Amino acid sequence: MGIFQKTKNAFKCVLCFPIAFTVLYFTSPSLRILIGLLPMEKCSLESAEMLSLDNRVDASLKLWSRRDVLTCTTWKAPVIWEGMFDSNLYDQFHKQKGTSVALTVFAVGRYLDAYLNTFLNSSERHFMLGLPVTYYVFTDMPEKVPDIKLGPQRSLKVIKVEKHSRWQDISMMRMRSISDIIESDIRHHSTHIFCFDVDQVFTGRFGPEALGESVALLHAYYYRLPKRFFTYDHNPKSKAYMETGDFYYHAAIFGGSWRSVKALTEACYQSIMEDKNHNVEALWHDESHLNKYFWLHKPSRVLSPEYCWDPDIGYRRDIQVTRLQWAPKHYETLRRS
Repeated sequence: MGIFQKTKNAFKCVLCFPIAFTVLYFTSPSLRILIGLLPMEKCSLESAEMLSLDNRVDASLKLWSRRDVLTCTTWKAPVIWEGMFDSNLYDQFHKQKGTSVALTVFAVGRYLDAYLNTFLNSSERHFMLGLPVTYYVFTDMPEKVPDIKLGPQRSLKVIKVEKHSRWQDISMMRMRSISDIIESDIRHHSTHIFCFDVDQVFTGRFGPEALGESVALLHAYYYRLPKRFFTYDHNPKSKAYMETGDFYYHAAIFGGSWRSVKALTEACYQSIMEDKNHNVEALWHDESHLNKYFWLHKPSRVLSPEYCWDPDIGYRRDIQVTRLQWAPKHYETLRRS
């Protein structure tokens, strides 16, 4: 075997190692416990007044009330954890400001029957209570959307979408659908928007402290790992290609002002289509493109894994409350054609 072939094979092994480690991490409880013991970096700011503030209430954040976790980024955005904020201050500020929130969720194929009812009902108990909220449910079966009893100032709109044969295409094409509905509807009625995967359940307060100009979420399985284990797309042919980044973000939740989310979804969709034109598909589909976008356009607010936690990870001392949890996954039946 020539030196070129040996080098090529060695390079392939290096690229495959983070993926192999991730598979082991997801399937090994003992390894997840050990990962939970790794220390996190600490915020370098002395007080919240040094943050790049999304709003004036952010100056009240107690960055050093959580000495066990990272509470700010290098670009001075807050990382929101339990114990850092006064919920009443955020509730009052956004009510007085007239904040309104759109929530988008896709329930296509078997996902509608499996998850949508629980997702919506749990949202009514925990998501942005006291603020006007409009649900935008994207589905290929509008007639099967459950009749949910909604609270005051809350409404639901159903948008019919095409059902793709591959779940990967459903995942990636949502970027275009979200951009389109922002342009045609959301921007006229809501100041902010959050985009969710449907296979999740709200379990605690998910309030206005999460609102910002551009909001990203730390992935529950990666937030304590060294960066070399982040599974960015390392294929130079893909528009999602990254050598390194700041964090590994979870595409199950992202949000911000309608302008910021429209910019994000348009950029991700354009990158996805460029990849398709070159017969390329990013490693983790729309999540890979989302990570690339947030690497180039830093989020103004980062949510801790409290805002999307997988109970299968097990006990973590730093997770003092869970606000949204992964629902049990049944991919072998849900993703079947």
